[in-house]
Amino acid sequence: MHYLQSSAALVAFASLAVASPVEVQNKHTFSLLQVPGPKVFRNGPVDMMKTYAKYKATAPPDVKVAAAAVQSGSVTANPQAYDESYLCPVSIGGQTLSLDFDTGSSDLWVFSTLTPSSQTTGHVLYNPNDGTSTKKDGYTWSISYGDGSGASGVVYSDKVVVGPVTATSQAVEAATSVSSSFTADTKNNGLLGLAFSSINTVRPVQQTTFFDTVKSTLAKPLFTATLKKGAPGSYDFGYIDSTKYTGSLTYVNVNTANGFWEFTATGYAIGSGSTVSSAYDSIADTGTTLLYLPPTVVSAYYAKVKGATYNTAQGGYIFPCSATLPSFTAIIGGTKHTVPGSYINYAPVSSTQCFGGIQRNTGIGFSIFGDIFLKSQFVVFNAASTPQLGFAQQA
Repeated sequence: MHYLQSSAALVAFASLAVASPVEVQNKHTFSLLQVPGPKVFRNGPVDMMKTYAKYKATAPPDVKVAAAAVQSGSVTANPQAYDESYLCPVSIGGQTLSLDFDTGSSDLWVFSTLTPSSQTTGHVLYNPNDGTSTKKDGYTWSISYGDGSGASGVVYSDKVVVGPVTATSQAVEAATSVSSSFTADTKNNGLLGLAFSSINTVRPVQQTTFFDTVKSTLAKPLFTATLKKGAPGSYDFGYIDSTKYTGSLTYVNVNTANGFWEFTATGYAIGSGSTVSSAYDSIADTGTTLLYLPPTVVSAYYAKVKGATYNTAQGGYIFPCSATLPSFTAIIGGTKHTVPGSYINYAPVSSTQCFGGIQRNTGIGFSIFGDIFLKSQFVVFNAASTPQLGFAQQA
């Protein structure tokens, strides 16, 4: 299935040819609709452990033990805890792979024909020997996570196409080894990182992300994310679709020092309660599932949920599945951005208890606005000379 055919929502764009940087009228704008992937298992402790690993943070002992119990099979995983996955089709060397667009990393890496067959079951593989690629001799990449998992391999230069935009010589990181935490996740065939190129892992010379490679050909150097709860979302490149949000966009400056889309939230509110002023360093990460916040904020939230408790066996807050959850509002740029309470019921842990989509950021070093939050928002990732994030409630 060709990715252009997979997106009924693909908007018109100005030109299929790569335009000169000065010819603004011929620069690209396009929308890429996510496509459904297989159903994926949802488990709070396991997903929390993945986040700690991703950010090389030390997970609290409760989280480690809870995740290990699930993965070892000593705790029965609830069979109802499944969710739809949504991915983006990308053409690499003429081969279409479904990738996870991840604003929390900066590598474009894929399962490949160089990956041992024992690690590739269920995955679509990139074949670098298709005649379009050029190996970058001596170049390697390695993503090592805090829990010992990761992926590594070699680097090729190849044609990468997203929507109507082509990067003719994009660095493609072909996996020669992938840990079990990735191989079990057959829903995607790799990642397309959309954080800043400064944290790309290719050595001896870092490579630019796909977005950084092509942003000069876009009408504006930005992309937007409109993720959805229970439905495919979309990524728009080069323009802002005002039909996808309500009210006004609120912009905040991005701190790029750590390579992330990092910003400062200045407060919060729970349900219809009053606003509490509290500054907390945060990042916007489409590649993280939960919403991780300072412990004081999290405890204040669950104090408003009848029957909610911190459960050491789960490594996080749980509550009766029958509970009515209040909304959570983050104050960003002086305006309110609200997640409905129903979004915060993440997964059942038993027939009566559910795991919360808001959890503590203990040990991570910053808050992470993951998909629990992002599915309620229209988010602009603007890489102009002064990078900014824009937020508005989804329409």
